[in-house]
Amino acid sequence: MDMQGVAAVSYRGDSVENRHLAHIAVVNATGQLLYAFGDPERVTLARSAAKPAQAAAIVATGALERYGFDDADLALMCASHSSEARHIEHTRRMLAKLGTDESALRCGGHPSLSDAVQRDWIRHDFVPTAVCSNCSGKHVGMLAGARLLGGDAAAYHEPGHPMQQRVRRTVAELCELAPEQVEWGIDGCNLPTPAFPLDRLARLYAKLADAADAVADGAAAADPALARIYHAMTRHPELVAGEGRYCTELMRAYEGALVGKLGADGCYGIGVRASARTRALGADGALGIAVKIEDGRIDVLYTVVSEVLARLDLGSAAQRARLAAFAPPLLNTRGVEIGRRAFPFELRAR
Repeated sequence: MDMQGVAAVSYRGDSVENRHLAHIAVVNATGQLLYAFGDPERVTLARSAAKPAQAAAIVATGALERYGFDDADLALMCASHSSEARHIEHTRRMLAKLGTDESALRCGGHPSLSDAVQRDWIRHDFVPTAVCSNCSGKHVGMLAGARLLGGDAAAYHEPGHPMQQRVRRTVAELCELAPEQVEWGIDGCNLPTPAFPLDRLARLYAKLADAADAVADGAAAADPALARIYHAMTRHPELVAGEGRYCTELMRAYEGALVGKLGADGCYGIGVRASARTRALGADGALGIAVKIEDGRIDVLYTVVSEVLARLDLGSAAQRARLAAFAPPLLNTRGVEIGRRAFPFELRAR
């Protein structure tokens, strides 16, 4: 069989059970494509992987200063959190800074992204509301920005609202695209979500890491807003996802050397700060990585992302080993190992 585009293969015994198509883009800080697999320009719905760009639009409104939001609040604005008690209470504290409550949010409740939290909810017959949405922090940030930009703040989620128009401009600018080159749909949380070429998602994350480097170096061209978003996420990884979640464990393992964020239905973005290793890979500075799994399987996505980090030799073996729980043996209900996953892809230098 033609294996073009197949990044992962799941075996049960010696039989192929599933083949998973994927696309991978690795770029430097200027957006130059260094390595690729599949179609690095595949137009991709970034979903929650776009949250750092959406947060940049919120920062630009002055809402953080106006309402006293700190870096932990900013991390929650970038989050797809697990709806743990700390996430829900943090959202309520952010709403209190606006003098309002969850009735002002235009997202809805949904099952938790954490199995442990969901089991607890079921045990207590708990019905999640808007404040429990994994996107609650982003919605509070959008509401705050909308109050400063004018118009009906209650309609902050509408595509024509000044807040969403600001988001559209910011996303296009950060991806270095004309506004008409970015497609838009509606995300699960009821906010607009962008679609653009996968290598531009990698570019966005390279910019986040590059900004952190530039601010640390005192460079005149540094982007303090992007650097602040980078540090908010990497210093508060428990707020970006939650216990046992890939984003949290990835950023904990790499201790500030990279930022990573999941997008629903199989999308992931990573920004890696400059190091001897990024320079050896051909990046004169930071590195950006974006991955899209065609069938949307999140478990497959995590294994492919970890494999990409290993292929690029980013971080130490010990750091990468901390992600081993996301690539477990394939077991049946009795704990018997019945399969494995292989990764036949090759990252081609460009």
